[in-house]
Amino acid sequence: MKILQNMNLSDLLVDCQRPEISVDKITPVIEGIFEEVRSNGDEAIKKYTHFFDKIDLEDFRVSQIELDQAAEYVSDALKSAINLAKSNIVKFHKSQEVTKKVVETTQGVLCWQESRPVEKIGIYIPGGSAPLFSTVLMLAIPAQIAGCKEIVLCTPPGENGSVDPAILYAAKLTGVSQVFKIGGAQAIAAMTFGTNSIPSVYKIFGPGNQFVTAAKMKAQQFGIAIDMPAGPSELLVLADSSCEPAFVASDLLSQAEHGTDSQVICLADSAELIKTIQAEMELQLNDLPRKEIALSALEYGRFIISPNLQYSLDFINQYAPEHLILAVKDYREISLKINNAGSVFLGNYTPESAGDYASGTNHTLPTSGYAKAYSGVNLDAFVKKITFQEISKSGIQNLGPAIELMADAEQLQAHKNAVSVRLNQLKS
Repeated sequence: MKILQNMNLSDLLVDCQRPEISVDKITPVIEGIFEEVRSNGDEAIKKYTHFFDKIDLEDFRVSQIELDQAAEYVSDALKSAINLAKSNIVKFHKSQEVTKKVVETTQGVLCWQESRPVEKIGIYIPGGSAPLFSTVLMLAIPAQIAGCKEIVLCTPPGENGSVDPAILYAAKLTGVSQVFKIGGAQAIAAMTFGTNSIPSVYKIFGPGNQFVTAAKMKAQQFGIAIDMPAGPSELLVLADSSCEPAFVASDLLSQAEHGTDSQVICLADSAELIKTIQAEMELQLNDLPRKEIALSALEYGRFIISPNLQYSLDFINQYAPEHLILAVKDYREISLKINNAGSVFLGNYTPESAGDYASGTNHTLPTSGYAKAYSGVNLDAFVKKITFQEISKSGIQNLGPAIELMADAEQLQAHKNAVSVRLNQLKS
């Protein structure tokens, strides 16, 4: 990781740009996949599954038998951990439910808002070397709480055509409607258009590689909503002399092992502290099975020697990290000054991996600076808000004249008449 010092903020932000994803070569591939899936449905899915996953499947759907048997291949200890995580995620997301509140804006004019679930949602779960069964919990649980009627899950098949048992266990535990052995951009296209085997959905959630991300963006062109734009995972740690260097090192490495294009940054108040953290990272790296991945990611990493707290806060709020750890003495006070971050972890004993798995908060978060405008996934992501209004006879008499004047000023006579005919009827 490069060490940066004595840089003005604008130059620092340029140096800390995220690893770029080139879309020039990806876009034509995504467009071709979408067109073929739209035209040929299941046959196109079979073709791309053979090409990308090196396997031929006649039936993409995971059977009920496979779902039921998955628990046998998951250890009791892991099942217990998954159930604990589920309990915490349920508690946190149920707390986000909002009760209807009727407001009388003018005498006789009642207005309120009600939530309705997105009826059909799709969840994409990466497989491969790191099958993210935790993401099943993070997406299916709030969908279930919101009352989504259909939850469709797509995940790549393994070499023998099976799906990781922990993914299937989590899917059954959280009420997923159907699971399909489909990965990559073709899975996103299938959930966009629907095929004979795979239903279309209204909104697609979940992480993935650059092809999956580009496919989700493409799906929006066909009227399908997505959770958020997403890129490689990232972590920023703010550390001072009160931190535990070994803890900071472990947090930086935990994020670096996600993928070679992950980015980790550490803002520290002294060069001495950075040296200590670096030494801890070198010790811990040797024991990591994904050491080579982490080392590649650390090439994009940065240590920044910060001259003062305000400099650090300005950088954090402009960088807008996906994950932010405040390993500092006055972390609660400092947290009040954080405006742009996906999820914030306070103090020495709050690792980022707690949010990834079991504390209860959602780990599906905005990356690439989108935390300036996007929230992480929460209960609201699975519902729409519909407004209602009810106006009585006295209400239209109280409000009507203002509406008539405004409609007349905008030269929309029919709008005015819709009020006038009611007022005239009441007068007569």
